[in-house]
Amino acid sequence: MKNTLEIRWHGRGGQGAKTAALLLADVCFKNGKHVQGFPEYGPERMGAPITAYDRISDHELRVHSNIYDPDFVVVVDETLLESIDVTAGLNPKGAIIVNTTRSKDEVAKELKGYSGKIYTLDARKISEEALGKYFPNSPMLAAVVAVTKVMDRETFLVQMRDSYKAKFAKKPEVIDGNMKALEMAYDAIMAHEM
Repeated sequence: MKNTLEIRWHGRGGQGAKTAALLLADVCFKNGKHVQGFPEYGPERMGAPITAYDRISDHELRVHSNIYDPDFVVVVDETLLESIDVTAGLNPKGAIIVNTTRSKDEVAKELKGYSGKIYTLDARKISEEALGKYFPNSPMLAAVVAVTKVMDRETFLVQMRDSYKAKFAKKPEVIDGNMKALEMAYDAIMAHEM
């Protein structure tokens, strides 16, 4: 599995973790990568924990299983830190990205000794400012791209505008807000690295 990036998403039904994972796979595919993006459900209901996955590679993907040893983990709902071991199998050379208002030092206390990089992003604040409502998936998607460096900022934004045009063909008024959320989140993560 060398040269393959594996990402595991943790969220709750209705927060858009599955959609974000699928959008990431879509934009990576459009940039010539081999991809897999898929969800795993328990009881399918609003608010129930869900897991989604992305595999991104320069080579054909022959593995068709869940991801047990991810390079990166995305936590869309920080309340899951209390009930799920989100760092299970997480590569210490990778990173975890958590949607929270808390600092990375505060979050680290709940990560069962995980020694890799921790990124925090207030996706609620970004979403409410950019969209007027709480939709954490766009900010978290941008955070993943910024942390993994799977593509550069401008390529990502161009590809996402095209994806949003297709996804929101009947609601074009939401495209600009989602684009603003992507830009704000990407820039916040990059500022985090400085």
